[in-house]
Amino acid sequence: MTGRNQTIISEFLLLGLPIQPEHQNLFYALFLAMYVTTVLGNLLIMFLIRLDPHLHTPMYLFLSKLSFSDLCFSSVTMPKLLQDMQSHVPSISYADCLTQMYFFLFFADLESFLLVAMAYDRYVAICFPLHYTTVMSPRLCLFLVVLPWVLTTFHAMLHTLLMARLHFCDDHVIPHFFCDMSALLKLSCSDTQVNELVIFITGGLILVIPFLLIITSYTRIVSSILKVPSARGIRKAFSTCGSHLTVVSLFYGTVIGLYLCPSANNSTVKETVMAMMYTVVTPMLNPFIYSLRNRDMKGALGRVFYKKKTPFSL
Repeated sequence: MTGRNQTIISEFLLLGLPIQPEHQNLFYALFLAMYVTTVLGNLLIMFLIRLDPHLHTPMYLFLSKLSFSDLCFSSVTMPKLLQDMQSHVPSISYADCLTQMYFFLFFADLESFLLVAMAYDRYVAICFPLHYTTVMSPRLCLFLVVLPWVLTTFHAMLHTLLMARLHFCDDHVIPHFFCDMSALLKLSCSDTQVNELVIFITGGLILVIPFLLIITSYTRIVSSILKVPSARGIRKAFSTCGSHLTVVSLFYGTVIGLYLCPSANNSTVKETVMAMMYTVVTPMLNPFIYSLRNRDMKGALGRVFYKKKTPFSL
C-alpha cells in the first residue's frame, strides 16, 4: 500500500483521444462512419454465410464466428467513445468500467483463438486435402468453436475479479478511451503484484501460444506447397490463405507491438493510437479483406442478392 489517500471510487474519467477541440466534430463523424462500416460489414458476412449453402463449410463457420467477435469487440469500446466525444464530462461508473474490461478481454481472446482455428483449417485443407472432410468433422468444428468461449470466459473473469479486489486512490483519471487493464493497475493504491503475475502467465497462454500455433501451421503449409511446386497450386494456396494471413498480421502485429514489446519511449498518445488499430481499424477492415480477396464470398453475394431480386423467376 502506498502513501496515497485511499478512497472509494464510484466512477472514472476517461481522457479519450488526444484530439483538438476544433477537430472534435470531424473525428466524431470519422469514427461514427468507421463503426457503422464495421457493423454493416460483419453483419453482411454473417448474413451471407447463413443464407448461402455453398458457404456451409468449416472455414466459413469459423469466419462467421470471427465476424461476430469483431462486431462485439468493436461495440465494447466504440459506442462509449462516440458518446464521450459529445460529452463534457466523459465519465464511466466503476461497475461499467469493470464490465467493459471483461468484455474487452473476452472478445480480444476469442478473436485470438478463432484465428488459430482458421489457421488449422487451412493447414488440413492444403496439407491433407483428401482427409479434410474426415478430419474437420462437425464434432471437431463444434469443439474448436466452444473451447475458445470456455477459455475466454475463464480468462476474462479471472482478470475482472482480480481487478475488483483492488482499491483506488483519489486520482481516477484514465488516460485512455476505454477501461484498459494496464491503465487501471497504474491507478490502484493496492499491491498489484498478483495481477501483474497473472497477466504475465496468462498473456503467454492466451496470446503467445496461439500466435506460435498459427506460425507453425503456415510454416507447414509453405513446406507442403514447396514439395510439389506448381504455379497453379501455389496461387490457389496463397489466395486461400492470403486473407487470413492479412488479418493475423493486423491483429497480432499491433497487439504484440503494444503489450509484448513495450518501449520506455512509448507515450500515452502512441499507445492510444496503437490500441485504436486493433480495437477499431482491424474489425472494420476484416470484412473487406475476406470479401474482396475471396471468390466464394463474392459468388455468395451475387447469388443471394440476385435471388432476392428475382423471387418469381422460373
